[in-house]
Amino acid sequence: MVRRPTAGWREHVAAELFPEEMLDRTDEVLTAFEADVAALVEQRWEPATDTEIFEVIERTVRALNAVNDRHDGAAYETDERERLCAYIEGTLDEAGIDVDAFAGRHRMTRHEITDEWRDW
Repeated sequence: MVRRPTAGWREHVAAELFPEEMLDRTDEVLTAFEADVAALVEQRWEPATDTEIFEVIERTVRALNAVNDRHDGAAYETDERERLCAYIEGTLDEAGIDVDAFAGRHRMTRHEITDEWRDW
């Protein structure tokens, strides 16, 4: 399984770099994302559509936006943003979704699949 960004961030809680509440809310979002991705691929007769995949990504990114907003837009700095995006991409990959092909069908790279909704 792809390592959650919050796992590493929790190691820095003692240094007060990441508020526990922010980590808890982020983990809630990531848990929901993992469940949504599993629902895209488990016990289905047909592969998930691109629309379904985008809906999961959008829902997740908007939820992370809300967490960031609760922390005055400072929850996720550059490193955290990159790790969250890599986590989203990696989780989709591990579920068997070809992220490069998915992104390519929409004339973007795998690193752009969150851009439309991402405020952080």
